[in-house]
Amino acid sequence: MTRLLHALWRQKKVTIGIAIVLAFIVIALAAPVIAPYDPLARVGRPHEAPSAEHWLGTTRVGRDMLSQMIWGTRTSLFVGLIGGLVITVLGTVVGLIGGYRGGKVDDVLDLATNVVLVIPNLPLLIVLAAFIGNAGIGAIVAILALTSWPWGARVTRAQTLTLRHREFVLAARLVGEPTWRVVGVEILPNLASIIGINLVGSIIYAVIAQVTLEYLGFGDPLSVSWGRMLYNAQNASAITVGAWWDILTPCAAIALLGLGLALINFTLDEVANPQLRSGPALTRWLRLVDRRRRERKPA
Repeated sequence: MTRLLHALWRQKKVTIGIAIVLAFIVIALAAPVIAPYDPLARVGRPHEAPSAEHWLGTTRVGRDMLSQMIWGTRTSLFVGLIGGLVITVLGTVVGLIGGYRGGKVDDVLDLATNVVLVIPNLPLLIVLAAFIGNAGIGAIVAILALTSWPWGARVTRAQTLTLRHREFVLAARLVGEPTWRVVGVEILPNLASIIGINLVGSIIYAVIAQVTLEYLGFGDPLSVSWGRMLYNAQNASAITVGAWWDILTPCAAIALLGLGLALINFTLDEVANPQLRSGPALTRWLRLVDRRRRERKPA
């Protein structure tokens, strides 16, 4: 674990990614303090362009876009973090149990994983959200957790199947170590990079899925989130009337958070698989091209 953290901090991408994500977390936590207005209050003229009074303009009903973006960060980030954490925990537990126990337990869990995998995810999310009605934050997190865990379970199971036959795991079992200690001390630390990748990927997916559901109108109409902002902008024909800030503000927030999480995810991928590191690979490729060019040059 120490070696993993040391390798992560040597990467510039992860520093930038963590800084972006931490900035959004600070915005979400400090929303009541830094938001200039109540996000649901009418504080300006309809579709007022960005100005000194309203930095990001106003909506069709005169609500401050900056305040809505700040409060929307709290909702969307909460769903992403909690949803991603629950998805990762479920996938890791199912993958660990199936990969370590094997036999009929693995067959049953693998069958359940495959059944959920073959069901189209987004249509299932839409159907469940439509069945619930105006889905709140808790309902959206539950829907995401119940439909999105198999991807992490599949990867964790495959890696666990490999690790359980390693010498250090067999030695721990031979000396009579209990199952929980073998899994928690011998196997789980070796899955840290895989679990980290699953966690970051699940957070990205949860944010995008929540925005998609609310953009389609399946969220709580009284909530303030990036997806609800896009839904309201669409109903207000923001692009048609030239209110570009109504669309740009939530889209920029989603893209920036996605960039920060993607940088962290890319770094975890590179740490887990050194062959993916673009810097050394690109340097070797350039050296090879230069050497072949010199060899072809006539004497």
